[in-house]
Amino acid sequence: MYAKFFKRAMDFVLSLIALIVLSPILLILIIVGSVAMRGNPFFTQMRPGRIGKKTGKEKIFKLVKFRTMSNKKDGNGNLLPDEQRLNKYGKFLRSTSLDELPELVNILKGDMSIVGPRPQLVRDMVFMTEEQRERHTVRPGLTGLAQVNGRNNMKWEKKFEYDLEYIEKITFIKDVKIIFMTVGKVFKRDGISEEGMATAMDLGDYLLQNGELTEDVFDAKQEEAKELLRV
Repeated sequence: MYAKFFKRAMDFVLSLIALIVLSPILLILIIVGSVAMRGNPFFTQMRPGRIGKKTGKEKIFKLVKFRTMSNKKDGNGNLLPDEQRLNKYGKFLRSTSLDELPELVNILKGDMSIVGPRPQLVRDMVFMTEEQRERHTVRPGLTGLAQVNGRNNMKWEKKFEYDLEYIEKITFIKDVKIIFMTVGKVFKRDGISEEGMATAMDLGDYLLQNGELTEDVFDAKQEEAKELLRV
C-alpha cells in the first residue's frame, strides 16, 4: 500500500519542502561552485531510471548534481585523470554529500525517490544481469540500503544484493530507518569512495579486471551503452 500509493506523494512533499528550506545553502553553493569550478557549478549525466510499464525498458533521465571535478585537460585536449580534477572543494562536497542536493529536483519531477537503489551509469547498467536489473523496477533513490551499509566502498555484487533486498518489500518504516542511517553516514563521512581511488570503479572495468568477461564482450557492451545514450 505504502510503496504503491503514498511513497511518491511523500517524495514530492518532502523534496519540495527541502528545496525551499535549503534554498539559501543551494544559492551559496551555486555561487561558490561557479568560482571553484571556473564556470558551470552543475554536473548533469544520463542515468537509468525505473522500467516503464509500456516499454519494458529503463527510462533514461538527466541526473543533476553539483560539480566536484574540474574540466582540466592535457595538451592533447583530453580530460586529466579523476584524481587530478578532484579539487579540495570537490572533495568537501563529496565528503558532506552536498553535491547530491540538486537531485531534489529529480525527486520533485518524479525521476527519483528519496529512498531507493542509487542510479548507476548507463555503462554500468548494460553489464548487469537480468536479476540485477530488477533494481530498476522502482524509482532510483537519493539514498538506499546499499549506501547506509557502505556507500561506494563496497563490491558491486554486495551493492546489488542490498538493492534487491530493498525492493523485496518497501515499507514506510524501512524508508525512515534508511533516511536516519544516511544522516549518520554523512556526518561520519565514511565509505565515500573505493579505497585508494578518487571515484568508484565502473562495473564493466570491475568485471573485466576480475576476468568475468572478455575484451570483446566488454567492447560490445560499451557500444551498447553509447547507443542507448544516443537515443
